[in-house]
Amino acid sequence: MQTVLDELAWRDLVVQTTGREALGSALADGPISLYCGFDPTAASLHVGHLTQILTMRRFQLAGHKPYALVGGATGLIGDPRMSGERVLNDEAIVQGWVETLGGQISRFLDDEGEFAVTMVNNLDWIGEMSALSFLRDMGKHFRMGTMLAKDTVARRLQSEEGISYTEFSYQVLQGIDFLELHRRHGVSLQYGGNDQWGNLLAGVDLIHKVEGRDAHALTTPLVTKADGSKFGKSEGGSIWLDAELTSPYAFHQFWLNASDADVVNYLKYFTFRTREDIDGLARLTAESSHERRAQRALADDLTTLVHGEQATVQATAAAAVLFGRGDVRALDEATLTSIARELPGAELPGSAQLVDAFVASGIVTSKGAARRGADEGGLSVNGEKIGADDLTHALSELPLLPGGRLLLRRGRKNAAMIRRLD
Repeated sequence: MQTVLDELAWRDLVVQTTGREALGSALADGPISLYCGFDPTAASLHVGHLTQILTMRRFQLAGHKPYALVGGATGLIGDPRMSGERVLNDEAIVQGWVETLGGQISRFLDDEGEFAVTMVNNLDWIGEMSALSFLRDMGKHFRMGTMLAKDTVARRLQSEEGISYTEFSYQVLQGIDFLELHRRHGVSLQYGGNDQWGNLLAGVDLIHKVEGRDAHALTTPLVTKADGSKFGKSEGGSIWLDAELTSPYAFHQFWLNASDADVVNYLKYFTFRTREDIDGLARLTAESSHERRAQRALADDLTTLVHGEQATVQATAAAAVLFGRGDVRALDEATLTSIARELPGAELPGSAQLVDAFVASGIVTSKGAARRGADEGGLSVNGEKIGADDLTHALSELPLLPGGRLLLRRGRKNAAMIRRLD
């Protein structure tokens, strides 16, 4: 009998398990309860978190009960990084992020029915634990040799900055989370990125020692680009799931720009397309790479999943405008703002003339060049061609796009976005 584990395997989403056969049997005999944890270290999740969120969705669709843990306690500590201590954020800020991230995660999961997702916060049990209880009841089950052997800890110990006891204790806290969810809700599987393997095993071992029961762990791959560069980054920084931090247009462009070497893997990891669909897109990529069919499918699927169908329509329209093919007047203010980030531009008072805007934007080098371009029919404003006489109009006389903007263009390849200051 095929289980969700088989689906995860063909999608290359399984790196390590505590026992493939035992976990497969448990899933086949299911339903089981499982969890994945997310620490609130920023005001939004980013695309790297989608691996775990969508894996939880796959478990849910297969008839298993998910628990999504947002770490109000562990977020105050921070999982050790390979280099450098984390900055400890204020408790009020962290708890605000707990609410925000919980809302983001729940958008992707069913919250009603037998297999509805349950959001949990580990501050509910860790926050009530005394130091003595932590050391006597939990600490005695952890062996220093095992804790010191963890890759991140070992590397930090060999570095100049070392590692604080605060971050060193993180793996104990994550083990306690698994134990508490096992006791409270019968959770028997924890999964996470492959860098979490040591932390996951801490919980498996703790359940075995304290409760005398077996539990399971599974890791997914750490997504990287084929060239070895970090996944989830662009020139502007991380690609966030919050539309205010990364616009739907920029989000769509991130996936649209995936390389041929990466796109098939991304389709497996991040979409719900069937094996047949993905195999077909893989063939098209090999045969007609220039058409970028796989990249468009990836970008459209994920933008619709994260931001909605209308956002995908707007993002596609924005791309058309940038390449001189679409009507800029059909775009909303948020999309225009995201386009403005991609183009040269300037801010000018309403009293400035249109010719000044063309020069200030860098589209032309001088007023004379602007007049020549207009005479030749090569200049346009908001998609409409202008003549040399139009260049003397004040910006205050021109109809504006949302946000007080004007799209200036010379030919199809040279564009800029001007913002009028009133």
